[in-house]
Amino acid sequence: MSAREAQIIANNNNLDLVKIAPNANPPVCKIMDYGKYKYEQSRKEKESKKKQKTINVKEIRLRPAIEEHDLNTKAKQAIKFLNKGDKVKVELRFRGRELGHKDAGLEVVNKFIDYVKDVGTPAKSPKFEGNKLVVTLDPKK
Repeated sequence: MSAREAQIIANNNNLDLVKIAPNANPPVCKIMDYGKYKYEQSRKEKESKKKQKTINVKEIRLRPAIEEHDLNTKAKQAIKFLNKGDKVKVELRFRGRELGHKDAGLEVVNKFIDYVKDVGTPAKSPKFEGNKLVVTLDPKK
């Protein structure tokens, strides 16, 4: 069928002639209501977005010389985040002379991981990024 004949048929039925595959030889066209098609596509897109689950990454900052009670408070906050299904990024910052005692910072992070081990697991072992010791905790399923 020629393009003119298809256009005439589409006009008679108050529809649109839409090229599906314009690069094909010969080009493939379809007679449809283009406005309705676009509306259905947007509805499908919105529906798929509803089913998606977004995962937030919450960040908790620690210091190497943190007291026990403060560490417990931060751990409780992390447990709340993990129970909601969010990931938690634990960041221990070193300043000045503290960089000479990285092992003390590693102890603090391991103690923090022990507090939250019931609801979260570390994605990877703690690693140093510049003057920070970083570990990401994933919620348990």
